[in-house]
Formats: sequence, structure tokens, C-alpha cells
Amino acid sequence: MIVAIKTIGNIVLVTNLLQFMYAVIGVQLFKGKFYSCSDHSKDCEADCQGYFFNYKNSDLDTPMPVKRKWENSKFNFDSVSNGMVTLFVVSTFEGWPGMLYLSIDSSAEDEGPVHDKRKIVAVFYISYLIIISFFMINIFVGFVILTFQNEGEKEYAGCGLEKNQRNCLDFALHAKPVKKYIPESRFQYKVWSIVHSQPFEYSNFTLILLNTVSLGMKFHHMPEWYSEFLDGCNLVFTAVFTIELVLKLAAFGFKIYFTDPWNVFDFFIVVGSFIDIIFSEVHISFFRLFRVGRLVKLLNKSEGIRTILWTFIKSLQALPYILLLIILLFFIYAVVGMQIFGKIALVEGTEIHRNNNFGTFGNAILLLFRCATGEAWQEIMVACNGDSTVECFHKPPQNETSTSTGCGTDFAYPYFISFVVLCSFLILNLFVAVIMDNFDYLTRDWSILGAHHLGEFINLWAEYDPAATGKIKHMDALNLLRRINPPLGFGRLCPHRKACKRLVAMNMPMNPDGTVSFNATIFSLVRTGLQIKTEGNIIECDSELRAIIRMIWKDVEPQLLDQVVPPPEILDEVTCGKYYASVLIQEQYRRYHSKKIRAAAHALAQSVAKIQLQAGLRDLHELEVEASKRRRRRRRKKRANVETESVDLPFDTTRDQIPSWQYHRQMEMEGKTKIQAPAFMNQNHVGVGIL
Repeated sequence: MIVAIKTIGNIVLVTNLLQFMYAVIGVQLFKGKFYSCSDHSKDCEADCQGYFFNYKNSDLDTPMPVKRKWENSKFNFDSVSNGMVTLFVVSTFEGWPGMLYLSIDSSAEDEGPVHDKRKIVAVFYISYLIIISFFMINIFVGFVILTFQNEGEKEYAGCGLEKNQRNCLDFALHAKPVKKYIPESRFQYKVWSIVHSQPFEYSNFTLILLNTVSLGMKFHHMPEWYSEFLDGCNLVFTAVFTIELVLKLAAFGFKIYFTDPWNVFDFFIVVGSFIDIIFSEVHISFFRLFRVGRLVKLLNKSEGIRTILWTFIKSLQALPYILLLIILLFFIYAVVGMQIFGKIALVEGTEIHRNNNFGTFGNAILLLFRCATGEAWQEIMVACNGDSTVECFHKPPQNETSTSTGCGTDFAYPYFISFVVLCSFLILNLFVAVIMDNFDYLTRDWSILGAHHLGEFINLWAEYDPAATGKIKHMDALNLLRRINPPLGFGRLCPHRKACKRLVAMNMPMNPDGTVSFNATIFSLVRTGLQIKTEGNIIECDSELRAIIRMIWKDVEPQLLDQVVPPPEILDEVTCGKYYASVLIQEQYRRYHSKKIRAAAHALAQSVAKIQLQAGLRDLHELEVEASKRRRRRRRKKRANVETESVDLPFDTTRDQIPSWQYHRQMEMEGKTKIQAPAFMNQNHVGVGIL
């Protein structure tokens, strides 16, 4: 906080200069113009004399004479100091509408207000709120948050790791595997599979939502039938949640069931619901809180909600230091307030009464907490100032020389203003700084690996290692990482070859029995996912990373350190990266060998086809020669037959009586058949040759 005050000194100076400027302008505009008479019919001090009748509760039968008083506003611009106090109160958004309307009704010095006399002066307050409250004070708060974050980063300035990298490595180094109960009994396993199924989870989630809707359907003066309907719905939901309880008890058993805090919570909710039903006739409203407790079960049904809860719980680790600072501040101001303002009389109608005073330490703490929330703190400050109207528990003796007759003091102004500045503007905003420091992943790209992604690894690891031994087979590690969604894992759509390459890059140590360790696996995922010391010489990078881990996390055991970042002397041992590198080499060789065999087979097929083509062409040529010889022999034989017939028969009438094509067809039918192709012409290679 001290560093923040030094850093934002320039902003404080500029804010005070602007406030001083507005205070000077306010003095010029409103000096002496906030006076008014208790009798609103009188406009000046000269007329504000005597008494007037006040009718209590507008009852004309009970007039009460009241003395007229010419009074100034508690907050005014009669001087620059008063103006700065007034403007500071306005900047806290407390009572500023009253000041605005009072300024609009102001007319002239030492005269009473006139309704809507100067509406233009609203620009004064609007511009002040925009410049001071909306800009300068928020810049002031922003610098407090940034200074807090920067001071936290200075501790790790020389480690070479960013905040997100440190958070992920811290999670990886301190994470532990969790046990997952898997029953051995066949019946119990069936019930267990039902309880762990997605339809069961979705139906349970739907019932919780319906129960939430039914709880919000109540209203005042409900009809009797409507009230009975809601009671019936409560019975139905209680029965359903009881069935869920019985199924989980049957699936897990009593011992395993009560080890889960959420299951214990569900058990008490169901038991409380039964108590509520039993005592519903007695109208004990306390037990109805168990119905509302069912809504808390929604927090465990969504991954995003669980992530936010985890981050919030992590934020609480830094809050105790801020709480101690706030307790110290409240303690100091409470003790000082008791000493200075503890004697003020408790008068109803004022801000110091029996429920709001500095009489005891507890009451002082409650009063300061009210001021920290900004609830009419300026009225408490005015009730404790040095005005003579502030009465004491015991009136001072008449022979005192002091002219002051009240128990208040003007020290109330610096007391309350300093408390509001320190508490509301500084310390309470440190809560915002701590929460923003842990919720910064909400403003980052979701594809960037963060500590909120690492919980999925623990849940899925339990499926492969139910006994939480911290070791699984290296083949299971590949399947595990393909089930984890990016950016932490590989994803289901990641090809096998690419997944093996990622495992080669991770290069996590492998145990002699072929298993990989829990912390080594998640550490390698974080290291490769965030590119932490992965470029350059691997031996030098490992040495630098080991030195950084020793510097930041001094509680890390040497055995765990050697497991996540192996020392140089054991780099020659078998690792998961070397194993999968050999797998990739073998796969590449098989692919190369298979490709070479396919290429040789293709070349052989082409050569055989060429030879067959040449053989087919040669067979066709020989066939054509044989056919031509056969045709010549047939023609010679035909001519010989014709000559013989011409000798025996001088004239053949058949040749002239039929057409030539019919004659030749008849000749073929008489004994001359068509030439048939040889058998080898039907072979495939001959067809290829013809083509």
C-alpha cells in the first residue's frame, strides 16, 4: 500500500488541484447562499423571527408552536476549505442530489432559497462528478490495482517465467492423483455405471433446475390449492433426490460415499428435507432452508462454475494478509473514535443513537464498517463535529472556562475523511486487485493454456490409475492425452502420427517397468504447451529450469525434481520420447519399404504388359498370314471345282436363278465353313494387342 501511495502521488496531486479549482468556483457561485429559514414562508434573516405553527402529521387539530431558525447548510461553499469538504462528500456519491437541488434553489447571499432559481448550476456538479468521480478516482483505484500486481511480479523479476507459466508449473509440481472407486461386484458395477452415465447427470441437473423453479413460485397470500401443489412438488423432489442418494450409496458403499464432500452435502440436504416434511405442520421455517440448499448442488454440475469456484478459493489464499491489514486499520480507528467521540450523547433523531455510536468497541467497529460501505458517512461526521448542538452524556460543570458546550470536535473531519480514503479507496480495492489477479484468465484467449485447464488431467488420469499410484503404461498415456481437449491435451481428432510427435517433444522419463509418472506427464504437458525452456540445447535448458524451480519452489523434493526435469547424467536412459521416436522411425521405414515394394511391382507390371503387347502383335501378324494362305488355297480349290463341273455340265442354271449373295451363302452351307480364330486369340493379351 505504501508503494502504491508513492506511485500514485501524481494522480493524487492532480485530483487535489482539480478539487481545489472546483472549490474556488463553488465559493464564487454559492458563497452565503445556502441559508434558509425553518419556516419556508420567510426568505430572509430579518423576517425569520418569532414562532410559527407546525401541524404534526398534518393534523390541524394539534398545532405546535416552533421557533423560527435561520440556519446554514451543513455542507456549504462559504470558504475554500468548506468547499473542498463538500466536494469530497459529493465525489463519494453520498448526498449529492440534495446538494444539487439546494444549489439550484439558491438565489442571493443571505437570502432564502427560491425554487428552480438557477438550473444552470447543475452543470457544475455534473462536470465535477464526471471528471473527478468517474475519471480521476477510478484512475486512482486502477493505479492501486496495477501497483499491487506489479509489486507482486517484482519478486519473480529475474526468474524468466511469466505469471501464467509459474501458476501452471506450481500446479504441476504440487498436484496429486486422486482415487477413483470402481466396484468389483457385478451388481454394484452396474449401479456405478448408471450413476456415472451422462443421462443420469443430465436428468439430475434438470431436476435441480425444476426444483429451483418451484422454490421461486411462492408468493404472499397463496391459494390453498396452490400451496398444496407446491408441497406435493416438494415431496416429489425429495423422493427423487432420495432415490439418487440410495443409488449412490449402492454404487459406492458408505465408506467411499462419505469421503466426497459433495456427497456429504447431498446427504444432509436429503435428511434436512425429511425433517422439513416431518415438522411442516409445526411451521418451523428453519428447516425449509434445506430446500434452498439444493440450489448449491448446481455448483458441482458445470465445469465452468467449478473452475470459477476453484479460482475464488485460490484467491482466498492471499486475502488473509489484506484482512489483517483491514482489522488493524479498524482497530486503530475504533480505539481513537472511542476516546474522542465516546462521550457524545445518544439522541434519537440524530446519527449518534443507541444503535450507532462509539460507546463500546463493538459499536465503534459496526459504525466504521457502515462508513466503509459509504452509507451516510457524512451525516455521522457532521454529528461528531465541534458544533455546540452536539450533546454529552454528562453535561460539563458550569464553572469550566471552556467556551465549548458540546462533546464533538472538528477533528471529526480529518478522522472520517482519512478513514474513507484509506478504507474505501485503497484497502477495499486491494480485494479487487487480488481477485483480478487470479481471474485474469477470463480476459485471456481461452486457447492459451492456464492453470484452470489442468483439472481435467487429474480427472481423466484417475480412469487409468484408479488406485492413485501415480503411474500408468506409456500406451495408456497416449490414449489419455488424446482424450484431453486442447490446449492441454491432443484431442480426439489428433492423428496418431502427430500425437507421437508431441510425445517425442515432451520426452518425459519412462520407468523401467514401462510406465510414466503423474507429475512428469503433467509437467511435460505444461512445459511444451507454454514453451518453457524448450528451445536450444536441451541439457542447458534443463539445467536452467532446474535452477529456476529450486529458486521459486524451495519445498520441492529432489526426487520429484529429478522426475520432472531429469539431470544430465540420466539422459541416456530410455524415455517416452525415445520410445515413440523409435516407433515413428519404424513406421516411417515400413512406409518407405511398402512404397518401394509398390513401385517395384508397378514397374514389373508395366514391363510384363509391354512384353504381352509385343507378343499379342506378333500373334496377330502370324494369324493374318495363316488366314491369307487359307483363303488362297480355297480360291484355288474353287477354281479347280469350277473347271471340273464345266466339263461334266455344260450349263449351270442355278447360278443364274438366284442372287449372287444367296448363291455364295448356299455354297457356304454346302460344306464351306467360316474360318474360326485360333484358341490363343481369346486370351487377354491378344485383346490388348488388338486395341
